[in-house]
Amino acid sequence: MNKAFTKEADGDTEADEPEVGLTLPQGSRNYITPGGYARIKSELDQLLRTERPHIVEVVHWAALNGDRSENGDYIYGKRRLREIDRRIRFLTRRLDLAEVVDPARQENPDQVFFGATITIEDEQGHEQIYQIVGVDETDFMRGRISWVSPLARALLKSRAGDRVRFQSPLGWREVEVLEIDYRSIEA
Repeated sequence: MNKAFTKEADGDTEADEPEVGLTLPQGSRNYITPGGYARIKSELDQLLRTERPHIVEVVHWAALNGDRSENGDYIYGKRRLREIDRRIRFLTRRLDLAEVVDPARQENPDQVFFGATITIEDEQGHEQIYQIVGVDETDFMRGRISWVSPLARALLKSRAGDRVRFQSPLGWREVEVLEIDYRSIEA
């Protein structure tokens, strides 16, 4: 089929919007732990130094093979190249906005701030441990919640013994802060 009749464009048609749940409040810095910054920087370096050059080679090789309209290596290579470039732009912007905050250097350890590891108890008496991290480091299965999440926002500036109320997807909940700790968050 002639390319003139296809809707596909070679340009980047998708916006460089982050994945759902990774948005920052308008005008705010991208607070991040040193480990999170290193992981993003590592991914960016890997894309720039390894993956992108490899795909460029494949696309170049495929272009030399002739008819590009039916050349799967060329078509999928170009598509993958656009995905990589979009991810590179996203990661670059995230690093430009990044403000690295090391939890181990917190000067007010009796209050909850970014990087805190908090032990809380809910209304049913269940204890849970959460770490307040940057939006790019969120991992609920590991107890890492974003500083912009409802729970983290409610916990900010609280102290051990405080009861905190917040709006969860299940409705209003109340938790008690049992312990606050600041330590380096790695791996």
